[in-house]
Amino acid sequence: MEVYLAQPRGFCAGVVRAIEIVERALEKYGPPVYVRHEIVHNKYVVESLKNKGAIFVEELSEVPPKAVTVFSAHGVARSVEEEAAARDLPVLNATCPLVTKVHNQGKRYITRGRTLILIGHAGHPEVEGTMGQVPAPVLLVQSVEEVKTLNLPADTPVAYITQTTLSVDDTKDIISALHARFTDIQGPDIRDICYATQNRQSAVRDLSKLVDVILVVGAANSSNSNRLREIGTEARVASYLIADGSELNPEWLKNAESVGITAGASAPEVLVDDVIEAMRRIGPVKVQVLPGREENIEFRLPAQLAAS
Repeated sequence: MEVYLAQPRGFCAGVVRAIEIVERALEKYGPPVYVRHEIVHNKYVVESLKNKGAIFVEELSEVPPKAVTVFSAHGVARSVEEEAAARDLPVLNATCPLVTKVHNQGKRYITRGRTLILIGHAGHPEVEGTMGQVPAPVLLVQSVEEVKTLNLPADTPVAYITQTTLSVDDTKDIISALHARFTDIQGPDIRDICYATQNRQSAVRDLSKLVDVILVVGAANSSNSNRLREIGTEARVASYLIADGSELNPEWLKNAESVGITAGASAPEVLVDDVIEAMRRIGPVKVQVLPGREENIEFRLPAQLAAS
């Protein structure tokens, strides 16, 4: 069986930075280090950090006094930052710099007197963090239909920002609907969309032209991993989201001559290897990596950890 690996796949620079922040904090301060929310949406990553001494909590009230605290890659609301400051907790902020950039864009639009619209998924921690960072009401839209129901006059000065785990392709129809709906509208440059999301989605579209089945390695609660599976399905290729090799169903591969594998931005390569090993137990496979966009971006660590 031919196995094609999408390029790029797996960890993005924001995820690498977030995990490294927790690991360096454990080295520098010793365990336990408390992490608010899953550092990234991947059970394997979370469990491996737990084994090193990280403790994951959903609320700051679960963090003991003076304990080293890490904010996850998805970002947090201002109220969480203020609560941490009021409790004098030593905080390491692992928010992805691209998420922080979205926060800052939103704040700028508000200071210019614009009504802010956020394109994103309700309930996602990044969306909750972004809405909680902007010092004014934020209107969340998830679809073209929701744009039509916005209760604002057409000449309202508006601006939009987007959840980083959505690509240019994911947002283009909603952005077009917003431009059709409002006469005075601003938004970020297309280059401000998360490079990693766009690159991984483009790679899956290339993959879908070559294979009979697509396996997306990632967590069920990972927004970007779910989207990769959807893109494969939209291309009319049988596509499945699996956490690791243990979830591989041999039935999926029964009539397949070629299989494509990719991984969400929070899934480590070791899980891709695990899926390939599971396939080898079914039958012989020949693996090749597709050409794709090289990613050389690195994000700086917080000052407290950079020199350690």
